[in-house]
Amino acid sequence: MSNSKIHTTVAIVGAGPSGASAAYWLAIRDIPTVVLEKKYFPREKACGDGLTPRSVVQLESMGLQEFLQNKHRYWGLRAMAYGKALEIPWPKSPEFPGHGYIVTRYDLDHAVAENAKRVGAQILQGHEVVQAVRSQDKRINSLVAKDSKSGDTVEVFAKYFILAEGANSRIARSLGAVRDRTEPMGMAIRAYYETDRSQESWIESQMDLRDERGNVIPGYGWVFPLGDGRANIGFGLLTNSDKWKSINTTHALERYVSQIGPSWGISNSTIRSRPIGGKLQMGHAISPISGENFVLVGDTAGSINPFNGEGISYALETGRLGADTISYVLSNPQINLSKLFQDRLDHDYGRYYAIARRFVKLISEPKIMAPAIWTATRDERIMTPIVTIMANLFSSQDPKLGDRLYKYVEQAASLVQSATAHW
Repeated sequence: MSNSKIHTTVAIVGAGPSGASAAYWLAIRDIPTVVLEKKYFPREKACGDGLTPRSVVQLESMGLQEFLQNKHRYWGLRAMAYGKALEIPWPKSPEFPGHGYIVTRYDLDHAVAENAKRVGAQILQGHEVVQAVRSQDKRINSLVAKDSKSGDTVEVFAKYFILAEGANSRIARSLGAVRDRTEPMGMAIRAYYETDRSQESWIESQMDLRDERGNVIPGYGWVFPLGDGRANIGFGLLTNSDKWKSINTTHALERYVSQIGPSWGISNSTIRSRPIGGKLQMGHAISPISGENFVLVGDTAGSINPFNGEGISYALETGRLGADTISYVLSNPQINLSKLFQDRLDHDYGRYYAIARRFVKLISEPKIMAPAIWTATRDERIMTPIVTIMANLFSSQDPKLGDRLYKYVEQAASLVQSATAHW
């Protein structure tokens, strides 16, 4: 075994969407960047594989239009509940297209990482970071990584660091980052199934799922058709309420597959992958989310949207935000990186995620969730703005966005209370 050293300007832990996004936006500015990734691409990843219009904007801004053009396009969400179905198109705005794509993480993560490499980022695959070496003032001096093939170690010295490790975030935890356990935690599981409906141009969400005793649960099932003879089918649970912690997600997925089997032509015999899943850290309920010379992005920062469990767009966005912030501080060293990054996160997500976290806590109560879903899925005028809110597809060019959002939430809360009283 041997030890080597690398000196760079920015070092990144993890080459998933958030880390690779950050690497791209740094490298395209000619900022020397080294990414340490413990896996080798391409590799499987637990995910729904759905790219919403927010993700499309980020990927196209990185020059990945041609990559997306060869993937399965869809136009919106088919919301299913209590025997009712509503097809809600993605809203069009000056910022977002009216479509999304279904892309496996096997393909997506490889493409985003290769794209960062193409513009100059150095990506060391098969290198797991085992230690962050810190100075007395709590800055990170270097990262020590181990080559999974040779056993050799490399120590990467940098001015600034981006932690994009994913949900496990071992290095971030070693730096003191912890999740606020009073805030929502999600769980999800997915598998690929063969289906003759893989060319469907809508993603589908079943919102009235039940546990083994028939109780409505605060989660949803999804079908994301891939266009290649397969569909990504999964189950997500959007709460950390004690009453739901005992739910077996594998069994929940099996019940969901049995429920939709006749419609989608699927069964246990048409499964084409083993089910894989994991926990979802949501709503930026992680603290601290930055330090003297480092920032947390993507799942490491708990960037998943609590409204719907979407993570890819927020991984891409926060990776870019981390890169933008570090780029600015490199030119303005008197600026406090930690404060600036936190301020920017709060500006972009703070108010929205505060509402989303409250929403998840609200729907953990079945007597609220059940009538709310029943009501919403029977009126397109209600469901359309709900989908817009949950997918976070408001245009930021609207200066009244925040006020309108809060007003709508208040109206929705009144509607839920009224429906609950008669349920």
